[in-house]
Amino acid sequence: MIAYKNQDSNHYIHQGIIPYNHALAPLLIRNELFSHIPKDTQHIYVIGIGSNQINGDSLGPFVGTLLQHKFPNHLTVLGNLQYPLDATNLASEYAQLSLPPKSFVIAVDSVLGSKNIVQSILIKGGSMRPGEALGQQLPSIGDCSIMGVVLENNPHDKSHLFHTNLHLIYTMTTNIAKGISLAVRQFFNYPCTYPIDG
Repeated sequence: MIAYKNQDSNHYIHQGIIPYNHALAPLLIRNELFSHIPKDTQHIYVIGIGSNQINGDSLGPFVGTLLQHKFPNHLTVLGNLQYPLDATNLASEYAQLSLPPKSFVIAVDSVLGSKNIVQSILIKGGSMRPGEALGQQLPSIGDCSIMGVVLENNPHDKSHLFHTNLHLIYTMTTNIAKGISLAVRQFFNYPCTYPIDG
């Protein structure tokens, strides 16, 4: 869970900011990911960051659950609803991860953001710092970051994370998982009939 600010609301989609319920959200996510994945990538890792006990922080492990076992030869998922990667174990688990050459890591987490980007999906090149919004010191993770802005950043009240709308989380999760699946399917030349849904 990090805090993310964007001052300009006029550049949605074109700057990797996608409304969570946009009809073409999975395709837009795929397109954005394609601009970040190096051409010589041989394996993609998805790190689903968050808790399975807090609605607003469950986005990452929920995405991990939907993606696990999808593309076993080209996609490895760490962090899911059964085995979440949260503040208690993320640093130790990530430190033990040994990535082979030509791997690409996508970090997925929910974030708090400025009012104009709440309920958006953000995609950016580079790592994220999970736990930052809650004052936690965790390692930077990812070659690319996918962030679901679930709530407005309010430094005085973090309890609202427990009561985040599950429809929002579910819709964000399914769109992100589909977008990653579309990107993996196309990048590694799976047939277009290869299923992207569970």
